This record gives sequence, structure tokens and C-alpha cells, in this order.
Amino acid sequence: MHFYCVLFGYYANLYYLCTLLARETAHARPLMQASWHSLNRSLATDFAKYTYLYIIMAELEVKELDQVVVRFSGDSGDGMQLAGNIFSTVSATVGNGISTFPDYPADIRAPQGSLTGVSGFQVHIGAGKVYTPGDKCDVLVAMNAAALKTQLKYSKPQATIIIDTDSFGPKDLEKAQFKSEDYLGEMGIDPDRVIQCPLTTMVKDCLADTGMDNKAMLKCRNMFALGLVCWLFDRDLELVNNFLREKFAKKPAIAENNIKVVQAGYDYGHNTHSSAVNVYRIESKEKVPGRYMDITGNKATAYGLIAAAEKAGLRLYLGSYPITPATDILHELSKHKSCGVITVQCEDEIAGCSSALGASFAGALAATSTSGPGICLKSEAMNLAVIMELPLVVIDVQRGGPATGLPTKSEQTDLLQALFGRNGESPMPVMAALSPTDCFDAVYQAAKMALEHMTPVILLTDAYVANGSGAFRLPDINKLDAINPPYVPEELKGKWAPYMRAENGTRYWAVPGREGFEHILGGLEKDSVTGAISTNPENHDLMTRLRQQKIDNIQVPDLEVEGDVDDAELLVVGFGSTYGHLHSAMDELRAKGKKVAQAQFKYLNPLPKNAAAVLSKYKKVVVAEQNMGQLAAYLRMKVDGFVPYQFNQVKGQPFVVEELVNAFEDILKN
Repeated sequence: MHFYCVLFGYYANLYYLCTLLARETAHARPLMQASWHSLNRSLATDFAKYTYLYIIMAELEVKELDQVVVRFSGDSGDGMQLAGNIFSTVSATVGNGISTFPDYPADIRAPQGSLTGVSGFQVHIGAGKVYTPGDKCDVLVAMNAAALKTQLKYSKPQATIIIDTDSFGPKDLEKAQFKSEDYLGEMGIDPDRVIQCPLTTMVKDCLADTGMDNKAMLKCRNMFALGLVCWLFDRDLELVNNFLREKFAKKPAIAENNIKVVQAGYDYGHNTHSSAVNVYRIESKEKVPGRYMDITGNKATAYGLIAAAEKAGLRLYLGSYPITPATDILHELSKHKSCGVITVQCEDEIAGCSSALGASFAGALAATSTSGPGICLKSEAMNLAVIMELPLVVIDVQRGGPATGLPTKSEQTDLLQALFGRNGESPMPVMAALSPTDCFDAVYQAAKMALEHMTPVILLTDAYVANGSGAFRLPDINKLDAINPPYVPEELKGKWAPYMRAENGTRYWAVPGREGFEHILGGLEKDSVTGAISTNPENHDLMTRLRQQKIDNIQVPDLEVEGDVDDAELLVVGFGSTYGHLHSAMDELRAKGKKVAQAQFKYLNPLPKNAAAVLSKYKKVVVAEQNMGQLAAYLRMKVDGFVPYQFNQVKGQPFVVEELVNAFEDILKN
């Protein structure tokens, strides 16, 4: 009996040490070696020794993956967005490629446990570059019965599911419209792939000695789920702890309590895992030196504006009115007064745009942010910017429409409004960001274009890229493109008039306060020579053409083609945020032996000079967009003889790569 007790003691000791070794902690190896020597003296044969070790190491294997998709889901108040954001930040910090998709309801606070109140956050982590948040998840965290009921469709058949069994009581099941207490059987879920955890109870036990009230304890449930997922994917909790201490820097007690709960979730997974659940690691394959952060599209947009103002040597002014899903740009910029940023939350959309135009006249880099309904209201002030020829960056974070439509969902339905949605001949450059991280470069280039060509510029993002995130390598501001506004030369003093132009057709910019360059601008048509109000027909025709020619003269990068550039049987075309999904669809088709290429428009007005040549080169072209065909119609107008296939969805959700692949295969077959 004594022998078996000793043997069990060695087993327990070595089990712990093998766990450390498998997780590659710094102190594992010397402890492992010491235990190994001790075991050598105790087991009778080498055969028994190696068999014993093999069994333990096989059980504790940390499997390496190229990519994985995790979806956190629960009530709107369960903190799923925060848990997902922390997990994606930690993953980006260690060099993984990431793409996230927050999916939340428009309700301010739906009834607890209801099907309509479920909030989700999906994150796709990869060893290399990741283009989309993934079609379906490998791990689903369901904090209550409603989350399991509504989110299971987003998981793969073999996905691991983590549930809080404390939130699957009779009342919870009734709210989620389950017909019986056998909710797993009712949904056809194999219990072996479900980690059933009394999460709420364990959080309360963990925090019992902290003095927190019940409501405050329940707010920490998301951190237990996060800890469990961090165990599942072998994440370093120190990175999580640092995030929480920074987030709650002014409330250190809250930070430490959340850290305690994260550790409890991690330990629960570590101590109770079954043979059906493995620990996984995703190693980064391509690590480019630099400082990285997990950044949302809205935050990247804010940082891009700050960088452009710094590079141009100007103050940044944002006049805005809160609107989903653009408000975070205003929130983020308001934190950076130390960078000379001025933000004003105006009384309405009209005031937001008009105040920005006033700041532009005064010599600032001026911007305004909104969504589709706000663009409708801002159009008059935007038109004023066109005729006054003042720089202005207009950021349209598109959402589902028409009217208030789907405030928290994503579409690409504002393209024609951005191109033509103003009275009169009102030409305006239009761009579209390709991804959350591309929002930085896109808004920087939009600001450069606005300042150097004295024009308002519209940047289209959307709810998907604005709220989604990616791993962003902080750029060196010294390596960013120079920004050189066309200030009126001093030698024109006394001879200058408001609409005198440089060689490229851009109106000179005279910032108020310069003696000898006093002037008045306004919404009435002006004489091309004197700048005085003019109703002369020939002058109006001339000014209309000059404003159009100025936009046409803007040099934008050529349209790039990826994939089978020279011999593609199908060219996939899109604009803006669909880039990642279309790229992934192209990759899957090429892996099947199909000849496919992709061209994604970032610059929409003016179009790249080679656009017509690219679109005319390929036998079959499909334009895929999240609207009813706005880009396809625009390209048909601009490119003679262009008649593309079309793939159109208006679901308020990102494309599903599998659906794209099937649709494009049908086009190739026909």
C-alpha cells in the first residue's frame, strides 16, 4: 500500500511539472529534471518509467494551430465586448494576426436573458495575416441560454462550447424559448464538446472575501470566461493583468478583483479539463519588429487625423454630433488635447459640419464624423465647402438604412450618396478604408488630399471596420508622406484674389490674419478673377469646370490586382471593407485550382487611371458589394462597355466567405 501511495505522489508531482514544461514556463525544466532523477530511483524499470511519462505528456500535449475563431456571447451587460477586446489585444501583443467583429443589438438594454438582447464579439486569431473575423467559430462562449440559442448557428459542428450552467435554469430556458430542460439535446449538441461550468457560483466564491456586493460580483463573470479561454489557448495572464491594471488605473481594487477572477477561470480550466478538450497555441510565423496594438477602425481613424495634423503643422478640429457607429472617433479625439486637438460635440449634425468648415477657413485641419443619416443633414455644409474650396475631411461610418434602419449593423449603401448626394455639380473626392488598420492610412491620405487640393473629401468606413479591430504596427511619423497645403505665396501680396489658382488648378489658401490677403468667401458663385459675386453664365460654366478639373487632376495610386494577375478566368471586384472577405474567397478558389484575381477600390473619385484597363482585361468580372449594386452601376457609367456579374447582399452582416466561394464557382462554371 505504501508503494502505491508513493507512486501516486510521484504521479501528482510529475503531472504538475509536465504541465509547466508543456507551457514552457521559465522554471519548469530544472524542477522537471529533479523530479525525473527522483522517479529514476523509485520505478523498477525503464519501460515503466518511459510508459509513465509518455502517458502524462500525451495528456498534457499543447497542440499548435494556424488559426482559430472564438466568439464571446451573452447579455448586453455581460461585458462580452470587453472580454473579446482583451483577448484580441493579448493575441496582437504576442504577434498573432487578428480580426474582430463586435455584433451587438441596437437596444440600449434589452430584457435580461431575452433572445433580442444577445451581444457577441468574434475574434479570429492566426499565426500569419488574418483577413476576416471568420465565418464560424471554433470556440463559443455562451453566458446564458439565450446566447446559446441565438449564437450556435455561428459555430462549427465540432466547436468547443463554454456555458455558465447557473444561467440555464427553468426561467432562463423559458426566456430563450427552449421546450425542455434538455437544451443540449434539443439543439443537437454533443455534451462531450461542452465545458459546463457553474460560472456565476464560482465567481461569487472567488470574490466572497472582497466585500463586493452581488451586483458588482456579477459584472466580473466575463473575466472568468476570459480566464478559461486564456487557458484554452495558452495565453500569458500577465498580459491580461497589465491590461486590466491600465484600464482600471484609477480603481486599483476593481483591477485586482478582476485579475483574481481571470486567474480563477484559468485555474478552473487547468484543473478540470477532460481528454476531449485540448490546450492550443498559435505561434506567430512572421514577426516584424515594432510596437503593436490591437486597434479598432474608429481609433485608427482618430490617430490618422492626429498624425496628419502633426505632419501638416496644423491644429486638428473635429466638429461632430454623436451617432452610432461613428461616436468613438469623437470620444477618442477628445482624449488628446495634449496633441493640440480641439473637439466640439455640437447640437446637431448641421452644426458639426458647419463649425468644422469655419475651423477650416481659420486655417485648421478640419474634420467631421457621422453615419449615413448625418451625411444627409451635412450635405448643405459640404456643398458650401465645395464652392468655397476649403479643405474638409468628412468621415461616413456607414450603417444599415434607410432612415434609422439598423444602427448597429454594417452596409455599404452610402456610396452613391457620397458621390452624387448634393445639389448642383458638386464634385468631391471619395475614398473607402479597406480594414480597421487601414483606417489610419485612409484618413491620413484623405487629409493630405483635402489640404493639398483645397477640397472636402469623404472617407467611407462602416460599422464592420469601425468597430472591428486588427493588429496595428505603430508607424514612424517621419516616414509618412509629406503634407504641403498650397498657401498663397508672399509675392502675390496686393495682387491676390480668392480664386487665384496654382498650376495644378488648386485654389491658393490664404489663412486669415495675413496682412494683404484679406478676403471673403461664401455660398454664392464668385467671379474666377476678382472673387466678387457673379451671376454671369460663362463664368459659372467656367467655375463649374475648374472645380471638376481640380478633382480630376488629383493623382491616386493605380488599382492593384492580386492573385492570378496575368491569366485569371475571373476578376473579383469590390470596394472598402469587403477586401478581407473577397481576398479570402479568392485564396480558397485558387487553392482549388481556379484562376482568380482580385481588385479592391480604395479610391473611388477620382478613379485610378488604370481602372478601365484592369476591368477590361479579364473575361469575367464580378462586382461584390453590400448594397444593391451601387459600385457596379458607377463603374458601368465610367467604363465603356463594362458589364459585370454582380453579387449583392444587404443583411447588415459581413460577407460569409463560404457563400462567396460558392457564388464565384457558379460564375466560373457558367
